[in-house]
Amino acid sequence: MIKIAIVASLVGAAWLPSAFAAPAVENGVDQAQVPSMVQAQAIQSWHEDMVRMAAPSEGCFQATFPSILWKQVACTQVQPFSHPLPRRPNALTRLSESAAGGTQTTGNGNDYAIEVSGLISSATGTFPSVTGVTSEKGVGVAAFGGGGILGPNEYTLQVNSNYNKTTSACKSHSGCTVWQQFIYSPDYSTKGKAAVFIQYWLLGYGGTSCPSGFGSDGSGDCYKNSSAVTAPDVPATQLANLKISGTAKTGGNDTVVFTNGTTAYTLSAKDSVLDIASAWDQTEFNVVGNAGGSEAVFNSGSSITVNLAVSDGSTATPTCASNAGSTGESNNLNLGSCTATGGSSPSIKFTESN
Repeated sequence: MIKIAIVASLVGAAWLPSAFAAPAVENGVDQAQVPSMVQAQAIQSWHEDMVRMAAPSEGCFQATFPSILWKQVACTQVQPFSHPLPRRPNALTRLSESAAGGTQTTGNGNDYAIEVSGLISSATGTFPSVTGVTSEKGVGVAAFGGGGILGPNEYTLQVNSNYNKTTSACKSHSGCTVWQQFIYSPDYSTKGKAAVFIQYWLLGYGGTSCPSGFGSDGSGDCYKNSSAVTAPDVPATQLANLKISGTAKTGGNDTVVFTNGTTAYTLSAKDSVLDIASAWDQTEFNVVGNAGGSEAVFNSGSSITVNLAVSDGSTATPTCASNAGSTGESNNLNLGSCTATGGSSPSIKFTESN
């Protein structure tokens, strides 16, 4: 509450009338940009507060800046389009390997992930800088059967857990591991409306008989969706306005929080579906194709900076794990170098461009 009040006062101060205007340039900062900079900082702090102040119960909720109160809204049931694992040699390993000649585009395993020594309780993905993006379209990928939700402005934001650990959700099935995805997906079930939800996977569960509520992908894996909170379709040209967070709490609820500018949307569901809170030590975040192993194709000259911050009870510098992406979806941008930073919110940052 105090933090929001302080930020609100800063925003108010930034909007003083011109009679109180500061010099045009001070300490190398264009003073005309200060109001928007302060507003952006205020919204970032507000998003962080909304993630910490999880929804009061299971279900779907919405909030509008600067309010820090979640208002319950109706949930929707969405059909389970899959967001599959990578399909490439050794896709189920976590080894850091060099690309075998040439430049590889992002996704289908070729992505950075943040790796910590403890357990992750929350992860937040943002795009601090987006330049040159004028268009994007989702296209099918032959290796995945050409499926997905395709066309202009079809992409997803995904915060994905690691998938190499087992929990009680596997019911002692040999070789079974769990994987959880926190997703924002335009046009997921209804044209013109996006869905914010969690997708759950039991990998290597075996056979064709999945647990109640789960469907089979036909390859021995089982998956299902949570219910979803409805959000607007946002064009890819506005990625810089978007933030997505996933949280997990043992014995409590897991939540996904999606923020579009000054409006936040959240879905909260029981962690016991997969008990991912007991196994989450690595996570990936990026903008990729919209389901079915599809690819998000950006116009030439696009450059996107990706930031992924976590809470893991530590201030230690995390690891930038390369070739550690867990989703099969991809984009057509080439990965740059990755830097890791410790502190109160350990993070990694990298740029991808074409």
